Amino acid sequence: MLLNILKRVTIRNSSASSLLICQTIVESGAVQQRATSFGVYTKAFSQLSGMVKQGPRPLVICGPSGSGKSTLLKKLFKEFPETFGFSVSHTTRKPRPGEENGVHYHFVSVEEMQAAIENGEFIETAVFSGNMYGTSKKAVENVQQQGKVCVLDIEIEGVKQVRNSDRLNPLLVFVNPPSVAELERRLRGRQTETEESLQKRLNTARVEIEYGSTPGNFDIVVHNNNLKQAYADLRDFIVRELETQQNQGINVSLIRVAMNED
Repeated sequence: MLLNILKRVTIRNSSASSLLICQTIVESGAVQQRATSFGVYTKAFSQLSGMVKQGPRPLVICGPSGSGKSTLLKKLFKEFPETFGFSVSHTTRKPRPGEENGVHYHFVSVEEMQAAIENGEFIETAVFSGNMYGTSKKAVENVQQQGKVCVLDIEIEGVKQVRNSDRLNPLLVFVNPPSVAELERRLRGRQTETEESLQKRLNTARVEIEYGSTPGNFDIVVHNNNLKQAYADLRDFIVRELETQQNQGINVSLIRVAMNED
């Protein structure tokens, strides 16, 4: 008769904790003991620890170009300066006036982007208006290491890739513009688009609005008909979610800075 007894003993030393797994085999009155160093299980244990010590859920915000995402995020970062960290995406498009490499985007060539994708460096990628966009694993990790909520401003195709991710488990927000006509007015006002690129953006916006308005695709749809109300809706949703996470033992700061009413 064979009896296996598995004992786990934690052995601590001055530098770190280690685990020794001892398996005692009792057979016909004879006892054999086999010990396996924790080193064999280092990788698996490390991954488990990472899951157990997960920080706050990332915030994914999506919406057509001109819907007001950037304005809403600026207000959110201003009111909660210690809470959020922005994930800087990669793109193959050219910088717009005032945009800085490594701040607004990592501006890269098509060849550099394709090589990084092949190396498995991205969580999500998408092609939008003829340009490639993507969120790298490193960009998200850089924010998480600061103990902040990682904000991902990504396109619909990217949302489809991350929405069911067990690793990210993100909060999903869609910013809905008042109308396509209003979007066109805002985009023309930027004076950064050719007529061809403008029409591409408007066509893409129609697809995005349809997907964003479909129940179940996002946790909340913020209707940006009025900036003050849209921001209140966004802020209140996020605060409720983060308070829930705090009650679950997740460490996240919700210190507010008083803001003047706009």
